[in-house]
Amino acid sequence: MKYKMVVLDLDGTLLSDDKTISDKNAHILKILHKQGIHIVIATGRNYYMAKSLLGRIEAIEPVILANNGAVVRRYINDEFIESNYLDYSIFETIYEIGMKHGLNPIIHVDEYQQGYDLLYECENYEEVYLGYIKKDYKRTRCQKFKAQQINNILSVCYFNEYQKLTEFKREIEKIPGEFNIILNQNLSSLSLLEFLNINSCKWRALKKYTDRLGIGDSEVIAMGDDNNDIELISNSGLGIAMKNATESIKRSADLISRYTNNESGVYYELSEIFGIK
Repeated sequence: MKYKMVVLDLDGTLLSDDKTISDKNAHILKILHKQGIHIVIATGRNYYMAKSLLGRIEAIEPVILANNGAVVRRYINDEFIESNYLDYSIFETIYEIGMKHGLNPIIHVDEYQQGYDLLYECENYEEVYLGYIKKDYKRTRCQKFKAQQINNILSVCYFNEYQKLTEFKREIEKIPGEFNIILNQNLSSLSLLEFLNINSCKWRALKKYTDRLGIGDSEVIAMGDDNNDIELISNSGLGIAMKNATESIKRSADLISRYTNNESGVYYELSEIFGIK
């Protein structure tokens, strides 16, 4: 099979735990780019955060599927390709139920050109959001969520203990309305629960992009490690789970890497598949 595209998750896949791209991973991607292979980054991070981590491979000019496919842009010039926003009325329902569970969300919004990406409403954010927002991240705004309508919502995120988020998720699943729910477990000691537009999914966003390019599903290699990668891994021509992936991802994959993200697993699997040393 001649593969034409490689799609990579960031955290737990392309990035080491220290949030850097290893020399080996950067090397293999640069070679594949020169050979005409399309490189796509598919991440739950927002676009600005993702772009800031890709300096080592900026020469390959990747397309970035950010916020799990809620927004798609080109790295080279920030060109907008696709977006899928969550309806504000759905957010209101999720927000009200979350508050009953003692949970307050972070909202990712598509306001890249306006200089901010995250909205929060609790000034003691370090305590409320348990480290989800870092002190040195400047692209945030504090505002009361119910005071005015919020536009261009990419995702609504809750960062907390897995069991607490699971109980919240079960209650939300009972309400009417179409939206996508992702519960990630492979991030840290805490878990991340996200609510997105029904079409905000790494695989669905990628499918629209590959259709434009005339690339078939069987011509795509995808690598990932967490539950937001399941559809991407299971639908691509070759789905590869990292050695450090969740069990759900491993069950969905065609192949399980022999190496973790801290061992340049991307390099070793791709170099073997493409016959590159």
